[in-house]
Amino acid sequence: MKIAILGGTGPQGRGLALRFAMAGVAVVIGSRDGARAAAIASELNAQLSTLNPEKQAEISGADNLQAVRDAEKMVLLAVPYSAHDATLKNLKTQLAEKILIDIVVPLKDGDPKAVDMPVEGSATEAAQAILGEHIPVVGALHNVSAATLNKLEQSINCDILVCGNQLDAKNQVIALIEQLGVKAYNVGPAVNARCVEAITPMLIRLNISKKVPFSHAGIKIWAPEH
Repeated sequence: MKIAILGGTGPQGRGLALRFAMAGVAVVIGSRDGARAAAIASELNAQLSTLNPEKQAEISGADNLQAVRDAEKMVLLAVPYSAHDATLKNLKTQLAEKILIDIVVPLKDGDPKAVDMPVEGSATEAAQAILGEHIPVVGALHNVSAATLNKLEQSINCDILVCGNQLDAKNQVIALIEQLGVKAYNVGPAVNARCVEAITPMLIRLNISKKVPFSHAGIKIWAPEH
């Protein structure tokens, strides 16, 4: 399988590309600048070559349009929120027959400790409105810090909350994400992305607080002990 990560040159996109490649999933990172994406892909492959060369898959780079074309089925959207809607509108035709995994959080401009939700209610719902119901949109990976993703010597320290309106698409995304060695949970329809995306600024607030003795926290789902 090959997946695409649009916005793959940013910290979160790079971390996800590295993690998926380590798990044996081929990745093409997309950017508005295809040459830059290719250069960063080369850097990431060099970084991976010292870790687990037997299992790892290749990371390649291309412009966003080519990255979507190269993806077998799954396309992750990891662009800044300011580019969220425009990117999807530009690629809507090419995303037909794909599953979009939207990991974007609409953080308030100038204050990452708060959200600034679009009129649709969440970035996930906005993506679904732009693409139409025939293209499945699944919200996931909103609450994982980029710093955690890029610490490859450590496991991801949280569970993944997955939401969307199409069950089969969610199940496929959950299976993909669990290749990273994490547990992913179906937490309901796309409307629930309003809650899931809103967790991120809370975590950011905790992680930068001097009163909290840790950073890069995540969400875990715990079973009762009784």
